[in-house]
Amino acid sequence: MLAIGFYEWMLAFHLLAAFAVASALVLFSVLVFNGRRMTTLEQTRTLFRVAPVGSVLIGAGLGLVILFGVILALDSDTLKIWNGWIIGGIVLWAAFAEVGRRSGAYYTDIQKLAESSDEGKEAEVLARLQAPTGVTLHLVLIAIFVLLLIDMIYKPGA
Repeated sequence: MLAIGFYEWMLAFHLLAAFAVASALVLFSVLVFNGRRMTTLEQTRTLFRVAPVGSVLIGAGLGLVILFGVILALDSDTLKIWNGWIIGGIVLWAAFAEVGRRSGAYYTDIQKLAESSDEGKEAEVLARLQAPTGVTLHLVLIAIFVLLLIDMIYKPGA
């Protein structure tokens, strides 16, 4: 019988957390690119109702990815927390978190505007959804995630 040790469990949890982040990115990609096609305030409000699912996935996933990643590095005989690719991963993780925070704040502001009872806000909401700011932040987020995946898979300098 094959015994699964502590390291294997931590690696499995680390990967599951990374999949949660990837799932949230897919959901947010759908929301960002569909948001650009919205034509009414009601459509926009419906779109924003789905966003909390992604927020939970990405928040929990990011926290657990770094937690299990550090545990893996500290528990391993071959990996050290000061390995270049691990430090690179931590830096990319921090960049991902910051760009994600900015992207989230941008869309949260739009959501608050869409849900306000102020008359005449529809044009502003739709214009902000179609502005390049949100898409640019989201594309940068995806690029950082891809760099993180490359770093974790190929472990440059290891």
